[in-house]
Amino acid sequence: MSKKINKKIILIFLLIIIIAIIAFIIYLNNRIVDDNSGFTLKNNLKTEVYTKINIEDYIDKIEGKILEKPKIDNKKIGKQTLEFIYLNKNNKKRRGTFEIEIVDTEKPLVWVNSNYNTKVGIDIDLKDKIICVDNYDNKPSCQIKGEYDINTPGTYSLQYLAKDSSGNTFQKDFTLTVYEETKTPNNSKNTPTEPSYTDFQTVLNNYKNENTEIGIDVSKWQGDVDFTKVKNAGATFVIIRVGSQNGVNGEYVLDPYFKQNIENALKNNLKVGIYFYSYADNNKEAQKQAKWVIKQIKNYDVTLPIAFDFESFNSFNDMELSIFGLNQVAENFIETVQKAGYNGILYGSKNYLNSIWKYHEQPVWLAHYTNQTNYDKEYFMWQMCSDGKIDGINGYVDINILYKNSSES
Repeated sequence: MSKKINKKIILIFLLIIIIAIIAFIIYLNNRIVDDNSGFTLKNNLKTEVYTKINIEDYIDKIEGKILEKPKIDNKKIGKQTLEFIYLNKNNKKRRGTFEIEIVDTEKPLVWVNSNYNTKVGIDIDLKDKIICVDNYDNKPSCQIKGEYDINTPGTYSLQYLAKDSSGNTFQKDFTLTVYEETKTPNNSKNTPTEPSYTDFQTVLNNYKNENTEIGIDVSKWQGDVDFTKVKNAGATFVIIRVGSQNGVNGEYVLDPYFKQNIENALKNNLKVGIYFYSYADNNKEAQKQAKWVIKQIKNYDVTLPIAFDFESFNSFNDMELSIFGLNQVAENFIETVQKAGYNGILYGSKNYLNSIWKYHEQPVWLAHYTNQTNYDKEYFMWQMCSDGKIDGINGYVDINILYKNSSES
């Protein structure tokens, strides 16, 4: 009896050994070994900050295929070690490792004129008149070099110098003219010129087709609007200002005409969109503003997008916010309204869209006052003038062209 038991124990022991050997063989065949011999890298492993990139963009050749890709942080400059798993030519898993570098080679953005003027004795704060921001740094070094005296007439040669933390520099020479006030002779023969304007009917005739709609955007500045006349004039939509922020860190103010504008527009079967004039300087503030807007419009049938309207660039220097950071502020506002079921868009002029709003991924409401825009990126809607005249509004109004079948003109 004991011999039978011993044989059983021996058989079980042998079986365990066999299973262990098989498991070890499987482990050897499937273990991930560090091996950089199965691929070659490209010569340039540097990438500009904020550039979208994948690991394949760094690899020149690889024997097999990539199984697991690393997450690349393209928002922070500096060196990063990337690890990825790939199958080699023998169908074995291998771990590849190499180092990349995220760099910033873009110089600060400075908008400085060639000449500034001020009367004798009237101080001029040039730093407030000049925009100096950076794509990456929240606070680049921005300074004016040279001396001037606002109490002494003359032309002063100055230089504006900006530098970011990566050593990228911008410099431009400009002049400050300090002048004495002179009386302008009164020429009574001058006759006042007739103010020009853009007629809504002309826009309708020139731009309305099967893929477009023509409308307006309004705020308190238009006063009482007769939306029945606006509708009869051929407008099919209106973008209404819901409110604005009272400066940086200021309270939110409901546009005094918002309620009557949206109610009367909807009564006349006009499609309605919304915009909010913002001074947001951080993501939390942007989300808060979006929620405030949603609260104001929740009882109305808003079928067109909600626009984030940031135009307070005179305050941008003091916000200590990078260009990328401002784009993130806009993204947070728009993403918040999108989560609530609305569409969101970014409002911006052509120049600002090209130089400031370059990191966003949202539809665009383009402002470019011309008969034919040469803005070369996609846009959902085009604000083509601010001097529009339409029946139902006393004074000027912005005229917009909405593209129905595409976000691209």
